[in-house]
Amino acid sequence: MDSLSDLAGPRGRTRLWEPSWPVPVGAVMSQQRHGGSDPTYKVDFQGRHWRGLRTPEGEATLMVESQLRDGAVYAAAWGEGADWALESVPGLLGADDDPSGFVAHHQVIADVWRHHRDWRIGRSGLVMEALVPAIIEQKVTGQEAFAGFRNLVHRWGNRAPGPGHDLGVWVQPDPQTLRGIPSWEWLKLHIDPARSKAVVMAARVAHAIERTLTMAPDEADRALQSLPGIGRWTSAEVRQRAMGDPDAVSFGDYHVAKDIGWALTGAAFDDDELEQCLEPYRPHRGRVQHLVALAGLHRPRLGPRMAPRTHLPA
Repeated sequence: MDSLSDLAGPRGRTRLWEPSWPVPVGAVMSQQRHGGSDPTYKVDFQGRHWRGLRTPEGEATLMVESQLRDGAVYAAAWGEGADWALESVPGLLGADDDPSGFVAHHQVIADVWRHHRDWRIGRSGLVMEALVPAIIEQKVTGQEAFAGFRNLVHRWGNRAPGPGHDLGVWVQPDPQTLRGIPSWEWLKLHIDPARSKAVVMAARVAHAIERTLTMAPDEADRALQSLPGIGRWTSAEVRQRAMGDPDAVSFGDYHVAKDIGWALTGAAFDDDELEQCLEPYRPHRGRVQHLVALAGLHRPRLGPRMAPRTHLPA
């Protein structure tokens, strides 16, 4: 394997972080990924994780890998936001997450937690980065959501700096660019007016949105839901990824309530039943959602897949 200094090259920055627990880098970082074709996230043949970021200090490519034999985490970054990206690595890998008060009230959760005791909820510290794809994923199939986000990034984003460029890693478009995309261009991306308008409205107040990072979880939730087109589901998806909120649950999702209900009781739940079931887990309700997904627990998919809508341009 190349040394980290060799990999970074003369224009890169490097960091060696020695966490106090064995971090499962892939399982934690993959919380930030939006589908297998996410253009801002790549995993190379050596198992290194690459992300294209728009940080407060500029664009960056971040590479993270773990050295399991000594438990260290190696990171390298390129671009104007390289220092910021490297500083974010511990939080991104769950250093700010405290699961000490978590109690499993169901045997299946206790079993999953026992097998994934080192897993943590990471936080990116980038709210708009989490919000834009979350809005695009609203009320559509996963196939349509991931395709819309991919189209947006490829059409209006930038190639990530440094080696990220050659690897095909991209950076999301900035708020100014999002504000200027014409309505007909959104349709070409296969993103309908309801979602595109919500993205544009959010881009107009991007600086205020980033300030939700400093708020308490309930306050951040209220602030996010005060934005046009942002509801309970979208707020939770953002708080999970950007803030590492362990209590954020994706209520309103087509699968989440059904899958958690099936995993815990053998019967699919609706949102009201899920909320009642998860109440004893406060302030770790979102951790239950993550653990169920981490273990791959979901109700059997017996019916045909929901087809993408056909009334938008291809």
